[in-house]
Amino acid sequence: MFRSPAAACRFYPDDRRALEDTLREVTHRSMPRTSALGIVVPHAGYVYSGHVAGEVYSKLELPNRYIILCPNHTGLGEPLAIMSSGEWQTPIGNAAIDEELAECFKAIDPELREDASAHRLEHALEVQLPFLQFLEEEKIRFVPVTVGTSDLAALKRLGEAMAHAIQQEAGHTIIIASSDMNHYESDSVTRVKDQKAIDRMLDLDTEGLYEVVHGEEISMCGFGPATAMLTATKQLGATEAELVKYATSGDIFGERAQVIGYAGLIIS
Repeated sequence: MFRSPAAACRFYPDDRRALEDTLREVTHRSMPRTSALGIVVPHAGYVYSGHVAGEVYSKLELPNRYIILCPNHTGLGEPLAIMSSGEWQTPIGNAAIDEELAECFKAIDPELREDASAHRLEHALEVQLPFLQFLEEEKIRFVPVTVGTSDLAALKRLGEAMAHAIQQEAGHTIIIASSDMNHYESDSVTRVKDQKAIDRMLDLDTEGLYEVVHGEEISMCGFGPATAMLTATKQLGATEAELVKYATSGDIFGERAQVIGYAGLIIS
């Protein structure tokens, strides 16, 4: 299946030259690189959160294969939805789905269903692709998954299946959890709430992240993807996490009454 862009022009420029100029502004090719098992990156419009995502991607030793998890903002499709074949188009070019890894992943977790409808209009995964295409010289391959469940057991099963699939396929794979942090509260409240969730991720504390997000009413839209990613990376041998950058939308335009938080983390 061929997927046309759904977020171009709204979340990032739909012209290749303008998009690459934007990415050049928020990424740094000369930074020291680190090997990662997983990352957390935001998915707002590039004008708001591109500088946070760009800082994370700039620090990575980039392979050419990824599993990208994102929340399901549209409510369409299956609770756990994968596409296991086809290409996604961005203004930079086409990115192919890694069919072997996708089929392996799907076979391990029966709750992961083939469903393109969950992906058709979802922006949170699409906005990650131009960063990878711009920074990685080789053609990238990826597995797209939308996460529309908040059930902890299902999220942990998804993470365990993801780790097994990665272990069965040769080569380095990075798991990308696409997530914004707290939404539409004051800057001061958002920073306090977000730090509590960030602390749990820095501790690689899967259950702790789940509990603090619910207990403190932190509207972190991608806590499901982050929970599954942490589960998988711990099974793959992760021992540490780094907060690369944190910001809020208030840092861009100065409006502090209602903001969204953005965090970029590397798990290794």
